[in-house]
Amino acid sequence: MIKLELIVEVHQLKKQGFKVAAIARKCNLSRTTVYEYLEKDFEEACRWVEELKTRKRILDPYQNHILAWLKEHPDLSASQISDWLEERCSFTNVGDSTVRSYVYELREKYHIPKTLSFRSYEALVELPKGKQMQVDFGEMKVKTVEGKWKKIYAIAFVLSHSRYKYSEWQDRPFTTRDVIRSHENAFVYYGGITEEIVYDQDKLMIVSENGGDIVYTEEFQAYKQQRGFSIYLCRAADPESKGKIENVVKFIKRNFAKNRVFYQIETWNEQCLAWLKRKGNYQVHNTIKKRPVEVFALEKPHLRKVSSLLSFESNHGSSITRTVHKDNIIKYKSNRYSVPLGTYKPHGDNTVYIKVEQGELIIEKTPGGVSIAIHLLSKEKVQLIKDTDHTRDKTKGIKAYMDTVKGSFDNKEKIEVFLEEINKRYPRYIRDQLQILQRTVKEFQPFIQQALDTCIDQRLWSANDLHDVAIHLAKLKRSKSPNLPSDSDIPVAEIPSALIKEKASLRELDGYLKILGGA
Repeated sequence: MIKLELIVEVHQLKKQGFKVAAIARKCNLSRTTVYEYLEKDFEEACRWVEELKTRKRILDPYQNHILAWLKEHPDLSASQISDWLEERCSFTNVGDSTVRSYVYELREKYHIPKTLSFRSYEALVELPKGKQMQVDFGEMKVKTVEGKWKKIYAIAFVLSHSRYKYSEWQDRPFTTRDVIRSHENAFVYYGGITEEIVYDQDKLMIVSENGGDIVYTEEFQAYKQQRGFSIYLCRAADPESKGKIENVVKFIKRNFAKNRVFYQIETWNEQCLAWLKRKGNYQVHNTIKKRPVEVFALEKPHLRKVSSLLSFESNHGSSITRTVHKDNIIKYKSNRYSVPLGTYKPHGDNTVYIKVEQGELIIEKTPGGVSIAIHLLSKEKVQLIKDTDHTRDKTKGIKAYMDTVKGSFDNKEKIEVFLEEINKRYPRYIRDQLQILQRTVKEFQPFIQQALDTCIDQRLWSANDLHDVAIHLAKLKRSKSPNLPSDSDIPVAEIPSALIKEKASLRELDGYLKILGGA
């Protein structure tokens, strides 16, 4: 009957001269549906409505399943039911709108209202004059005079008693220094400060809620102590606990900034202050039914005066923090910048401070301290900007190791030549080569210099070759002197059990005889 009434209403409105678009808005229908209804006469519409009552629906085979789900979970959405039909019944041949209308009809027919959980609210008693101020941030994109879009950022203040507002904007994200400077400007605007200030858990001011023992950022902690105001911190994910300032931010964005052309930030802030005087603080507030400017005149004497206002010039880089990643880089504007090796501490504080000056990114461990890295700012994206001085000095330990090995040889020039050659040939295994040399020196000290001379003469550039030559020299010496230890007494390097089954490559004996001048 509802559809039949709609069809009749569409025809009546058409006879009264309404256009299709107007009929669609008035009856909450699409224009396609309006055209479809206008093509039906009354008798045809009656037959069509009767057919709708008896026609088979595509979801009828699953009606019992859907009813069972709705009765067990009255808060189920049509989207969830559509997903369950696909997951549990392998039924996918249906549109979301069909599921929504079918679920709606089942709820109406079987009286299964959708249960929703609502938060209970209560009206709060108005706070006394000079008691509280609320602060929050906002951002939005505005159109510039060149026709481009630009993102700008705002901080807003409101006195909880009088609803007297203040706001200022900037064309870059706020830093802690910017936040403090804005507070000082707000105190000048209001002519004083409240006992308490309400904040969200913003990283520019708050590090952690810490079970009530709130941890503030270092700079804001110092400012809070200097100004002597108490802080009320909203719980995480609970913006409604500071609803006054939430509404102020929306009010400023929608009534001042929306559709306004951006020229430059100084002009924008001047226009904002003029708007606050003309409209923002003059318009009658919907809750208190008074003009904030008039109520503020009564509240102002109750604000605590602030003496010796601090001067905080905006510093683009101040208190912008970054975390050092385990590969000793920081991320800034979609690029990665290196810091010295060892800056990252697995269980330590990996926070660094950055600032931008004259096209350079300066990275400091403490604000205003000695810089640990300076990079030219990259205009590209997704780049690794790396200082070669930050690369691991892979040669530092090797050089010291080489010096130790050199000390075991009498002829320093020859061993230096030998080490240079093996370093060229085995750069990846130079430490292993040095270990073999050191072991050879220890085991065959009397023959080590002769073995080195032989390797250089025959251009055998390997620590293993020197080791083999030293063993051969020891055996020759032993064969000429029977009193020397037998072969079983000569130290032999241990071979891992996994390699015992491997077949070693064999060298022809003639090669050794030729090298050593034997017959």
